[in-house]
Amino acid sequence: MTVESTAARKPRRSTKRVSAAKKPQSAEPQLVQLLTPEGVRVEHPDYGIDLSAEELRGLYRDMVLTRRFDGEATALQRQGELGLWASLLGQEAAQIGSGRALRDDDYVFPTYREHGVAWCRGVNPTNLLGMFRGVNHGGWDPSSNNFHLYTIVIGSQTLHATGYAMGVAKDGADSAVIAYFGDGASSQGDVAESFTFSAVYNAPVVFFCQNNQWAISEPTEKQTRVPLYQRAQGFGFPGVRVDGNDVLACLAVTRSALERARNGEGPTLIEAFTYRMGAHTTSDDPTKYRHDDERQAWEAKDPILRLRTYLENDVLGKDEAAAFFAALEEESDALAKRVREAVRAMPDPDDLSMFDHVYADGHALVDEERAQFAAYQASFAEEGK
Repeated sequence: MTVESTAARKPRRSTKRVSAAKKPQSAEPQLVQLLTPEGVRVEHPDYGIDLSAEELRGLYRDMVLTRRFDGEATALQRQGELGLWASLLGQEAAQIGSGRALRDDDYVFPTYREHGVAWCRGVNPTNLLGMFRGVNHGGWDPSSNNFHLYTIVIGSQTLHATGYAMGVAKDGADSAVIAYFGDGASSQGDVAESFTFSAVYNAPVVFFCQNNQWAISEPTEKQTRVPLYQRAQGFGFPGVRVDGNDVLACLAVTRSALERARNGEGPTLIEAFTYRMGAHTTSDDPTKYRHDDERQAWEAKDPILRLRTYLENDVLGKDEAAAFFAALEEESDALAKRVREAVRAMPDPDDLSMFDHVYADGHALVDEERAQFAAYQASFAEEGK
């Protein structure tokens, strides 16, 4: 038999490329949910939770006040009082639920949008605004609340959290560590490295990914081919997807993952499936890349509205509910007033201070850039004469 005839008998390998859109997709992942978008309480076989009326009111209060603070910060930026702001609108349940699952001795590594978690850790809301006004590089002592400074570099805090958790384990403490990041950060190498180290060293860390569907203008489907929580399987630890707009489910799932970490069972990845209702930051225009009908669909799943419905229908009496909501509205107004006054009392940032600590010693290029910027700033004063 000739070589040619042998080759002819072999099946030819198709060179046609299969479109990614035509590849088989996995079934829709199961979502841990304890409170439906309609405000109906449901049960889950693996994540039970029993909260008193007082605790439920507390969760609702946390979300309402966090949203009011966040809205006030956005307004202050629009008025020129802040240089930038990253809103958490729509993600209140993910942050308050997970934040209230923490013990005082647990440690938090946030990104730059965890205003609700900061609230749960007792960080003064006005301290969050200093960095965005340009008057400081953080504004609080991380050791006072076990809440690290905001991290602007995408994904790097997951490595910090992993290293800290490894230290906690070596010290023999039974506390846990939680690291927050977004769906976009899941594509960063730092996150993959933190998964590897935490799994190998069985670190007591919980990775809490707020999948708000958009990494600025990039949708989640351009970040991953599988649901984000399934990535944990490849590193050897469990992952779970929770309804990120359900504060009860977020509390229950995070509480379970933290307890697992404290018991020496290693890391867990939680994917809180939620939605960023506003812009990525105040410098972003989401109308450029997503449709209004998408936002409207998620507005029907609003985390605050569903808990309010549950409180009104199943927890509080009519008179009790009316009094509670009225008092909370007054408290919300007072918080907004306090935030406005605090920000406006802050000093204006020194425009040239950004050149002061680039190098430990002087540098000719930095000195030149400082002088150029100073002259540029001075030109505005000359034009106003």
